[in-house]
Amino acid sequence: MMSLRLARGIFKKIPIRNYSRAPCEIIEILESGFETLAQSKSQSLLKKHLTQEIFDKIKTRVTPSYCSTLLDCIQSGLCNHDSGVGIYAPDPEAYSTFAELFDPIIDDYHMGFKGADKHPATCFGYGSDFPNLDPEQRFIVSTRIRCARSVKDFPFNPCLTKKEYRHLECMINKVLKTLCNEHSGQFKALSCMEKEEQQQLVDDHLLFKEGDRFLQDANASRFWPTGRGIFINQNRTFIVWVNEEDHIRVISMEKGGDLGRAYERMIIGVESLAHSLKFSHDKRLGYLTFCPSNLGTTIRASVHIKLPKLGADKAKLEEVAKKHNLQVRGTSGEHSEAKDGVYDISNKRRLGLTEYQVVMEMHKGITALIDAECQASSQK
Repeated sequence: MMSLRLARGIFKKIPIRNYSRAPCEIIEILESGFETLAQSKSQSLLKKHLTQEIFDKIKTRVTPSYCSTLLDCIQSGLCNHDSGVGIYAPDPEAYSTFAELFDPIIDDYHMGFKGADKHPATCFGYGSDFPNLDPEQRFIVSTRIRCARSVKDFPFNPCLTKKEYRHLECMINKVLKTLCNEHSGQFKALSCMEKEEQQQLVDDHLLFKEGDRFLQDANASRFWPTGRGIFINQNRTFIVWVNEEDHIRVISMEKGGDLGRAYERMIIGVESLAHSLKFSHDKRLGYLTFCPSNLGTTIRASVHIKLPKLGADKAKLEEVAKKHNLQVRGTSGEHSEAKDGVYDISNKRRLGLTEYQVVMEMHKGITALIDAECQASSQK
């Protein structure tokens, strides 16, 4: 029997898919992968919610326009049992075609978003609504806020052709050239960038890395580096990633804890892009993204924060974070360790709230963590 990784490569070489149900070869691979996952110690949401009943119900389905299969959705989670979520949407239609699996995972991750719930209309508010989290600069090293967008009428990474990657890159770059004032900058295509420059941008925490195994096994790294690139403004405070995990990632950064300033810059940037580009949007799920963890507002607001006392008791840190719907990661993000007591902490919920509510939840949570750190310091 073929391995999942070998099968992924073989089936993705088919230039055009034209079938109404998953081929027998794919169903065979799915059944083997499902059995292995069920017997594993995986803690992923995929394992938790992919019951035998649901698996049997959806294993033969394909999406209407792109013929994506269940294997396209879950192959990363089947290959990587240490996944947190374990499922991706290869195209926008996957969320409805495989709703019996996506919906409970979405509900679980976003902590209460049922199948009948609808994401609210966009409401950004203003950057001035959020005071500086750390005006004395005692705790927060830096602040970053980003949102994701997918361009309408294009599938997500696993289904994009090489020609479509290039077309998307040209479309997005054309719009980026129109940005002005502090948002103006330069686009750099990875295909034209020297390895040394790429590594320096990665080291500066500006550029995404190549070779993420979770994305590779989701088939999201095809034709690398074709179509991928980065836009950086002159002050290096506004960045746009092109065709990394999503078609577009808009990122705004600040040294210290001025969340409001970073948020305002992000709002202006993404709204400027929206004047010329149409984004994939669903009435129920909000803005559609490759990973269901980023649906809705798609916003991830984070800080690099020094919490040496609180971090010494990881259980306490996680307890406070969970209370305020925050996610704790290592200094370099997911699947990394904290260095010198510096954690990457962000909002977890992105769906079912407005943009303003998402950022406010994060603002209140970080304030609570700083208060807890001060209390821990005063007790010792």
